[in-house]
Amino acid sequence: MNNQNIAGKVVVITGASSGLGEATARLLSSEGATVVLAARRTDRIETLAKELKEKGGKTLAVPTDVTDRQQMKQLVDQAVSEFGRIDVILNNAGLMPLAPLESLKTDEWDQMIDVNFKGVLNGIAAALPHMKEQKSGHFINVSSVYGHKLGPDATVYCATKFAVRALSEGLRQEVKPYNIRTTVISPGAVATELLEHISDEKIQAETKGFVDQIAVPAETFARMVAFAINEPANVDVNEILFRPTAQPI
Repeated sequence: MNNQNIAGKVVVITGASSGLGEATARLLSSEGATVVLAARRTDRIETLAKELKEKGGKTLAVPTDVTDRQQMKQLVDQAVSEFGRIDVILNNAGLMPLAPLESLKTDEWDQMIDVNFKGVLNGIAAALPHMKEQKSGHFINVSSVYGHKLGPDATVYCATKFAVRALSEGLRQEVKPYNIRTTVISPGAVATELLEHISDEKIQAETKGFVDQIAVPAETFARMVAFAINEPANVDVNEILFRPTAQPI
């Protein structure tokens, strides 16, 4: 694939300290994009930024909590101040602490709503004014196979990921006058740290046992992001749903 439309673009990535975000930052940087790395784990994104710079990449690490609207605004404003524009925001930060509703892990419910859904809203609120002014831009929001179907012990997680899809479709319809593109990417089983958030040890062990057998590497997701960005400006790749070939559900 000739990724000529990626080179030179300024891409803000949340959840860039590991997994999907880190893999995407590496791939896009190698294709000539300027990547702005956002995550709470400062040491991780600074180490990644150093590595990408040593390979000739343009990058910036900005410690950011996606649940804090002001921090998200500062992240995007800093990217624009440093590099002159924002072409893409990848709203990727997410949590998946699976548990049955009857366990009443209400703190985990709040956390998923704050990170998985409000975090995306905060990314939209931060980037939309800039993209509207530029008359160009691209929102890439991360849902899940669980944004298309329900799974046991995943009710609240699924609800947040269904919500991301609904939000993204509404955004797509509203930003037509500003030449802004929107993409939802819904991964199946991918090898990341996501399962570490499951506090129920039995559910964590069962889920890891299933995922470890079939998971595809995080680079798979990164290639999906690159594909959507690389399409010409008049092509809007609205939704990508992918799974490992071996994943039945």
